Amino acid sequence: MARPSLSTVAELLKPITWFPPMWAFACGVVSSGEAFSGHWGLIIWGVLLAGPWVCASSQAVNDWFDRHVDAINEPQRPIPSGRMPGRWGLYIAWLWTGLSLLWAIPLGTWGFLAAALGLALAWAYSAPPLRLKENGWWGNAACALSYEGLAWVTGAAVMLGERVPPAPVLWLALLYSLGAHGIMTLNDFKAVEGDRQMGVRSLPVQLGVEGAARVACAAMLLPQAVVVGLLMHGGQVAHALAVLGLMLAQLPLMGVFVRQPVAKALMLSGFGVPLFVAGMMVSAWAVRTTPGVGA
Repeated sequence: MARPSLSTVAELLKPITWFPPMWAFACGVVSSGEAFSGHWGLIIWGVLLAGPWVCASSQAVNDWFDRHVDAINEPQRPIPSGRMPGRWGLYIAWLWTGLSLLWAIPLGTWGFLAAALGLALAWAYSAPPLRLKENGWWGNAACALSYEGLAWVTGAAVMLGERVPPAPVLWLALLYSLGAHGIMTLNDFKAVEGDRQMGVRSLPVQLGVEGAARVACAAMLLPQAVVVGLLMHGGQVAHALAVLGLMLAQLPLMGVFVRQPVAKALMLSGFGVPLFVAGMMVSAWAVRTTPGVGA
């Protein structure tokens, strides 16, 4: 039986997508308030779990169950192009899921359960019978919570010796997960035609590209505004102003995107999303320096 090349396997696992959960895990580590020294092995292990294992598994799962849609939207991908022959895409999804769970064991109960939940969401997002991605509201929520909130909370909990992170950490993880819903919507604009033909009710399909663009921008901006307010209320004025500045810098990019959603979604992803995730780390440092957090 034909086998895929290692380069094709790497393409299936999409290393470019690993950054968001790895970054969120790092934000959780920072927000915990715990010293990094003596924990570097744990931190690196957790970052690798979030990216090259759990996130990579989700990419393999998604590509296998999206192969018919990808044949319309992106026929050059490994599975529809034939470079990933037979059922190899599914076999790799199973294998990477199992290896992810094994990798999670040294992180303790929190790390293992978080990995199991993240993997369950990945399969629920892409695979029948749930296939949450068939509705953009539910599917994008599952991705956002897994990539941002779950990874953030896990990073903090692992650093805190598997204690539940304090409320400010949980609020930040939740708010940035809500914001990430808009980021996930940006990915749907490149697949509108295939989604429409295959009955995938992404937000651009449900709301039209202009309506979905406005919803995506609002979903990104409103949680950031709440974060600014919370940081101001907590006395972290400098951090609040930094997050506000990063948020305002996204507005011109969003203005261009709303006028040309399909053409400019990639532009907003490439230049606006880094500003969003920079605010995540600024916020993580803010709660790290807040008295009582991590104590």
